[in-house]
Amino acid sequence: MTYETLTETEWEKVQHVWDLLENGEIERARIELDELMQKRERHPDLKIVDASVSIEEGDPGRALDTLAGAERSADPAQFFHLRALAKFLLARFEDAQADAGRALAINPEMAESHDLLSRVLEHLGNDEEAHRHAEEANGIDEDAYPLPLEVSDEEFDEVVESSLKELPERVRQPLEEIPVLVETLPDRAMLAAEEPPLAPDLLGLFRGRDLMTRRHDDLPAGPGAIYLFRRNLLRACHDREELAKEIRITVMHEVGHLLGLNEDELESWGLG
Repeated sequence: MTYETLTETEWEKVQHVWDLLENGEIERARIELDELMQKRERHPDLKIVDASVSIEEGDPGRALDTLAGAERSADPAQFFHLRALAKFLLARFEDAQADAGRALAINPEMAESHDLLSRVLEHLGNDEEAHRHAEEANGIDEDAYPLPLEVSDEEFDEVVESSLKELPERVRQPLEEIPVLVETLPDRAMLAAEEPPLAPDLLGLFRGRDLMTRRHDDLPAGPGAIYLFRRNLLRACHDREELAKEIRITVMHEVGHLLGLNEDELESWGLG
């Protein structure tokens, strides 16, 4: 099937949607894209934009479905990158690796694909290649893709311990009954425990029954745990001070889940 090239006016509207996404105006981007797609619903270039909006909306499954038929877009590297990103967010790491490699075969200077491939390879246990691609992304765009913070396991544990001591009393008290555990990355079982899967780059996770749903006649069970994911935190932070702050925020957020708080209540804690 052949598609007519988008008109200059339509390309201007597409660029406006990209600008909205870059500014974090996801809802407006969806509204304006839907208006544009009423006339060109199946156009491969619009499918690329639609998939990007879906990913920003937190729906990688829809993004992956949308990309079907977008192979003939004007930017095939972007097509493969977005498909790799959607698969990564769905914890399909081997498939994501293949598509990120295809994107880089077309455009070796695509910093976002080097960064994505670095994250994918970490989950696949290939640390050497993960570091190489992180350096490639940093070399192309050091502002957008800084190298992960370098902190030893021992130093990281020390930052966690000191950060927990600085938490407010209402947060420290629930921590008396559950451990805070540090893991390198979330494993596939953790990610696949929910549908759709949890994002592989999440910073922390509470596993267990929250206090609001526990009953006095529950069968004996472990108290659960709060997990911190070291490599994801190191990627998200630029220095030790920011790392300590992010650890405190992440633990407080997960304690909120332990207490059974909903998203509005977490927002009132400043943790939404």
